[in-house]
Amino acid sequence: QVHLVESGGGSVQAGGSLKLSCVASGITDIVKCMGWYRQGSRGEREAVAVIGTGGDFTYYAESVKGRFTISQDNAKNTAYLQMDSLKPEGPVMYFCAVVRGAWSMGRWSCRSEAVFVKYWGQGTQVSDAL
Repeated sequence: QVHLVESGGGSVQAGGSLKLSCVASGITDIVKCMGWYRQGSRGEREAVAVIGTGGDFTYYAESVKGRFTISQDNAKNTAYLQMDSLKPEGPVMYFCAVVRGAWSMGRWSCRSEAVFVKYWGQGTQVSDAL
């Protein structure tokens, strides 16, 4: 059974930092892409960052470029999301995911759209410190 377990969420002041971790287990197929997604009060789950496990691909949402960094440790089956200069956005759930790739214009690459997610974690919440 596949498990993606996130940790590292919590309350943070505007401008602060958090580092999320995601440990994967029970995955028997080859994982080529992992990602972080978030879901706010509006209920839409959107991609934050995606990384190719071969180290050849990264994607960041425009809203987080320059502030968030996705990374991985394949030996530990762990993905990370370093979040700096956090903005006050209310409570947001961050989800770790194993993501599929796809061929496009003769080239295979990881995809970021939520419809391409193969496995989801349970999520970890990030909220604004009062």
